[in-house]
Amino acid sequence: MKRFILATILLVVVVAFCGGLIWFNFFRTKMIEQFFANMKAPVVTISAITVEPAQWTPGIEAVGTAAAAEGVDVAVQAGGIVEKILFKANDKVEQGQLLVQIDDAVERAGLVSANTAVAVSQDALSRAQALLQRNVSTVASLQEAQNNLDKAKGALTQLEATLDQKAIRAPFPGTIGIPKIDVGQYVQPATVVATLQNLDQMKVNFSVPEQELGSLKIGQPVRFGLKEDDLNFSGKITGIDPKIDAASRLVSVQALLDNADETLRPGQFIRVRVDLPVEQGVIALPQTAVTISLYGAYVYAVQDAPAAAPASGDAAKSAEAAKPADAGKPAEPAKPDLVAKQVFVKLGRRSGDRIEIVEGVKPGMQIVTSGQNKLSSGSPVAVDNSVQPVPGADANAGASKS
Repeated sequence: MKRFILATILLVVVVAFCGGLIWFNFFRTKMIEQFFANMKAPVVTISAITVEPAQWTPGIEAVGTAAAAEGVDVAVQAGGIVEKILFKANDKVEQGQLLVQIDDAVERAGLVSANTAVAVSQDALSRAQALLQRNVSTVASLQEAQNNLDKAKGALTQLEATLDQKAIRAPFPGTIGIPKIDVGQYVQPATVVATLQNLDQMKVNFSVPEQELGSLKIGQPVRFGLKEDDLNFSGKITGIDPKIDAASRLVSVQALLDNADETLRPGQFIRVRVDLPVEQGVIALPQTAVTISLYGAYVYAVQDAPAAAPASGDAAKSAEAAKPADAGKPAEPAKPDLVAKQVFVKLGRRSGDRIEIVEGVKPGMQIVTSGQNKLSSGSPVAVDNSVQPVPGADANAGASKS
């Protein structure tokens, strides 16, 4: 009997403990649910713009390589010892100016002999002509004298050409580079003396997709710059390659621009933009407003929060009791609460910090431009445009689009 009583007491204690534990867990879960149900989501501060149709300047953008309109590596034509170097690095030289003199003492010594040979041959020809007129000589003698004169003149011309080759001159005006030879050095033909570049005008070579070929034409204006947002050089297209590269599907284009201040240098990368006709009424947003994910591109639109259901019962009584003492006074109209709504969009062309919206956004909508990383659809928001990611960004900004 004692054992039975003890077992019964123990069973009652276990059941009471388990029941209390179950009740506590149920009570805790209920309280947590009530706590979070009454907790409002935090308000996220964002910046936003109002969408309005804007002017759109489409264009073709590329990266090109600058080259001098006239540029060569001046090289030696006839080998020999360098006698004089008549320029310094970055000198401005004129067309025909002597740059380097190769030792030509041997050729100049031979020049005297060549001139003498021409004079002797000329005298012999004159005598042969006089004798033929008196029928003392033959036509064959006259022809031989003429041939000897021609050979002497050819030798003289060849010698003069060799002398010209040993006097290296500038083929056009421009800026000469660093000398790559020294006085007293023996140089072979094709040895580079220095680079000569005419920097007054520059050629820019760039490539565009084959789909854009129909938009290009000779003489079309082009803008250039060293930075994407600073295209301060202007020029025009001077050549379009008639063949499209079969591997890359790109077509080569060349443009010419003035470079009077010599800011650009050959071999430099340069931004290129070919402006196309202006379009009106295009909807465009800052690229910071658009989020691209695996499910597509979307933006957040700012809307009024849906009206809350009227309170009833104990909740209404609690709200009434919580009113401040001056609640009887007329209250100012409350500003409507704002929430963010996720809107999927279809994107179009881009340029700089702007992107065209083809579908999903309409004029008059308010679109979030910063703070999206803290948002989800339905999140309460507060608009503060002092935190714009792009200073002065607004939907009316005239964007150059591609």
